[in-house]
Amino acid sequence: MTQSITTSHSGKRRFAVAMWLLVAALLLLAAGNLLIGAVDIPAAEVLGILAGHESENYAWQIIVTQTRLPMIVTAALAGAALAVSGLLLQTVFNNPLADPSILGVSTGSGLGVAIVMLAFGGSIGTVFGTTFGGYVSILLGAMLGAAVVLIALLMFSMVVKGATMLLIIGIMVSYLASSAISFLNFFSTESGVHSYVIWGLGNFSGVTARQLPLMAVPLLAALAWAALMVKPLNAMLLGSRYAENLGVNLRRVRNELLIITGVLTAVVTAFCGPIGFIGLVVPHIARLLLRTSNHNRLIPATVLAGMVVALLCNLISVLPTSVGVMPINAITPVIGVPIIIYIILNRKRIFYFN
Repeated sequence: MTQSITTSHSGKRRFAVAMWLLVAALLLLAAGNLLIGAVDIPAAEVLGILAGHESENYAWQIIVTQTRLPMIVTAALAGAALAVSGLLLQTVFNNPLADPSILGVSTGSGLGVAIVMLAFGGSIGTVFGTTFGGYVSILLGAMLGAAVVLIALLMFSMVVKGATMLLIIGIMVSYLASSAISFLNFFSTESGVHSYVIWGLGNFSGVTARQLPLMAVPLLAALAWAALMVKPLNAMLLGSRYAENLGVNLRRVRNELLIITGVLTAVVTAFCGPIGFIGLVVPHIARLLLRTSNHNRLIPATVLAGMVVALLCNLISVLPTSVGVMPINAITPVIGVPIIIYIILNRKRIFYFN
């Protein structure tokens, strides 16, 4: 009993320390993203602009309020969404190497964008009038592509009972979507292929302050829904039979989690492009920090860790260079691959692999 109490107290202390460290890292990285960029703005000017004072240089005010602040919020939301998606999928499929792209939702978004950019030249939205521009048509294409894949997966889940078989179906759907994208690239123009490749590199700087609510509302709603799934997620860690004995409807829960991860992944992909590795790596960072698989603690830690990793990648991408902003997908593997290799090599000593 004493050992159990000591372990509980130790876990609470570890959780508190980890959360404070993540919050501190989040604030430092947010400040770094505000102060560092292609344009050198004095820190006093940045603080004054944030306090609501008029800057002597109007361009600085526009950069801080219309570019850097929306970029920070976009990166934080995207990082949290992808990280939670990875956590949910790793729990649902009992696979520590599952991530949001494994079900084909990201690839479905990519196919929708490929149809708009490669088959219609990015102008499909203009048939509805001037209100719909190229950006909106790309956004709609990404959302519709992800929705089609998600609906297909939900239909398969009514037939397939096992999570492993559904995972395999998701991978097959992803292959089919990738094949369709390859055909579109082959028959497209050089400029179309170039535009699609640039989109596929991913970035957090393409969302304006006016567009930010369109991204934030569905992501925050899906994250809140994920937080309400703590009890069935913890039950699933004990095995399917035990979860069913506790009254968990596994098929219904699995479908709900698929919808949550589908929404989170689709929205991020639509606004930021297909961002890799964050959903795969961040849940492991959170587990290693907390040394627990309890989703009561794991979900908030994963949210913060996802924000931290995304802001770190964004800060690296905006470091002043002669070629401008670097693509996010060129940075995430540099951070993610060493962590995954470490986890694989030390899996026998890591508690949640045993």
